[in-house]
Amino acid sequence: MASKQQSREELDEKAKQGETVVPGGTGGKSVEAQERLAEGRSKGGQTRREQLGHEGYQEIGHKGGETRKEQLGHEGYQEMGHKGGETRKEQLGHEGYKEMGRKGGLSTMDKSGGERAEEEGIEIDESKFTNK
Repeated sequence: MASKQQSREELDEKAKQGETVVPGGTGGKSVEAQERLAEGRSKGGQTRREQLGHEGYQEIGHKGGETRKEQLGHEGYQEMGHKGGETRKEQLGHEGYKEMGRKGGLSTMDKSGGERAEEEGIEIDESKFTNK
């Protein structure tokens, strides 16, 4: 228990220095304050989601995307896409891309690669290319 208390004290010290130590707790000057802030923000987000519904959330996302597009410009969007692609490449590795290609190669105008693989008994290991 002493080590738990010690690490909490270390986190508390970092929080006092302005560091966020609890996801969603930005602005809290102690671990406890950051925990309360994170919980309140989460509950607030859930309430807002219920108020807006699916379409309202879509509209907010669209507006945010448009604003971000204006901020970044064409080159910024290209750079963001490149970084995302590099990250995905690291996640998947050679084997992941290979499996994804096998599945994609089976697709036709009428059926997805997954449907064809299932029908024809072809084993596709989706764990190699899906997010964990």
